[in-house]
Amino acid sequence: MGLFSKFIAKFKGINDFAPADWKELEEELLLSDLGPALTHEFLEQARKVKSDNAEDALSQILGSNLSTKSRGAILGQATTVIMVVGVNGTGKTTSVAKLAAILKKDGKSVVMAAGDTFRAGAVEQLQTWGSRIGVEVVSGKVNGDPASVAYDAAKKAQEIDSDFLIIDTAGRLHNKSDLMAELEKVKRVVEKVFPINEVLLVIDATTGQNGLQQAKIFAQAVDVTGIILTKIDGSARGGVALAIEKELDIPIKWIGTGESEADFDHFDAQIYIQGLLS
Repeated sequence: MGLFSKFIAKFKGINDFAPADWKELEEELLLSDLGPALTHEFLEQARKVKSDNAEDALSQILGSNLSTKSRGAILGQATTVIMVVGVNGTGKTTSVAKLAAILKKDGKSVVMAAGDTFRAGAVEQLQTWGSRIGVEVVSGKVNGDPASVAYDAAKKAQEIDSDFLIIDTAGRLHNKSDLMAELEKVKRVVEKVFPINEVLLVIDATTGQNGLQQAKIFAQAVDVTGIILTKIDGSARGGVALAIEKELDIPIKWIGTGESEADFDHFDAQIYIQGLLS
C-alpha cells in the first residue's frame, strides 16, 4: 500500500479532517523518512486540498518537490566516464556492476575500474561481476592507490576505445576533507586522459535521514550529478527520495530494488509518485 493511499481513501467525501487525522498523517510522513521540514511543508500544502480532487492535488504537490533536472545520462564526446561514490554498505560496487550490465545489454562497450581498494572483497566482487556480465575490470593491489587504478582503467578504455568507463571508488567516510582529497585525486588523474562526465552518488534508502546527511556531505565534496537509490524495496518507505531531491536538487537517476542483475532500472518520477499514492 502506498504511503498516501490510506490518507486519500479517508479524504474522499470529507470536507474537514479532524486534528487526529492530521496528526496521523504527520506521523506517517515522518516514519517514511521525509524529514521534519518537508513534512511540515507538505502538511501546509495538503490542508488546502479539496476532497474531490485529493489524488490529483497530492500528485502535483509531490511532483513539485522533485528535481526538474534531467535524469538522462551525461554523455562524453569520446568515452563517457562515470565516477560512482558513496559510503561502504550502500551497494556501491554492486551498482557499478549492474549499471555496466545495462549498458552492455544496450550494445555499449564498458570498462570497470575496481577503485575500492581498501574494502576487503570489493575488488574480487567486481571481478566476479565482470566475468559474469562480460565486462573488463581493471584492478590493482589490495590497499593500493585508488587513483592509480582509475588512471590505468582510463588508459585501458582509451586503448580499446570503450564507450563507457565506470569507476568504483573507496567508501571510507572519515571526514569531509579526507573525502574531498581522495575523490579529487581520482578525478585529477583520470582527467589526464578523459574528463569526468558524471558523478553518481549511491544512497541506501533504508538509512532514511542518515542517507540525506550522506548526500549533503558528498554534494559538498564533489559535483554530484545524480543519485543511485538502492534497497528501495519492501523494507524501505522510500520517502527519502523526496527529501534528497527537495533538499539538494540532485535528480535520482537509477534505483536498485534487489540483489540480482535485473533489480536495477531508471528512476521514473511518475511511477514513484503513483507508488506513494496507490
